[in-house]
Amino acid sequence: MSRSRWMALCFALGSTCFLIGPFPGYAQLVGDSADAVTFFIGSILFTAGGGLQSWLAWSERHSPGGGGAAWWAAIIQSAGTVFFNVTTYQAMHTALTSPEYNKLVWRPDWRGSICFLVSGAIAYRASRRHGWLPVRGGAGWWQPAVNLLGCVFFGISAVAGYVVPSTGSMLDQAAANWNTSLGAACFLACALDTLHTDRVSKMPLGRRLRELEHKLEADVP
Repeated sequence: MSRSRWMALCFALGSTCFLIGPFPGYAQLVGDSADAVTFFIGSILFTAGGGLQSWLAWSERHSPGGGGAAWWAAIIQSAGTVFFNVTTYQAMHTALTSPEYNKLVWRPDWRGSICFLVSGAIAYRASRRHGWLPVRGGAGWWQPAVNLLGCVFFGISAVAGYVVPSTGSMLDQAAANWNTSLGAACFLACALDTLHTDRVSKMPLGRRLRELEHKLEADVP
């Protein structure tokens, strides 16, 4: 399996953890501790996917055609996943050791959410667009927009999550949980498409052309 598919698999599994983790029914089914472990595993998988994405973009970081943007988007997103590693570990440790535990389970890290927003904005800006709208056509043309939407959902979740432990209402808690799930659903859609097509939407154009040339050369007897 190619590196891009391994990357997509890590993102898909990590997104699934963040998709199901916030649902009250899942927490009731497995318990608060297992729910917190789900978030932590998801964050580790995100970090693994981000590392592979950074590896894929490394050789293109100084090249034209979006190579530098792809590198910066990947490395900033990877930094965001590390912040999530820290907060999900803290939540997991609290869930395993404290008899009184907040039902939110995981409070989205504002630093990680900012990294995701910056990364998504860089990737979207480097994608093919007509003004603000993406250019339709070609495999995965919609991925940068959906990825950015997922980053926005995570950002909303972070804002809502920070008011829950103190003065927040059940509405704030629901907003944090639902926006986490919606953001994860966006990331999952992008990951599954990459897993299916083996085409990374953020991959620089120059690299795509070289890969196409190599495939054509391999087909020529």
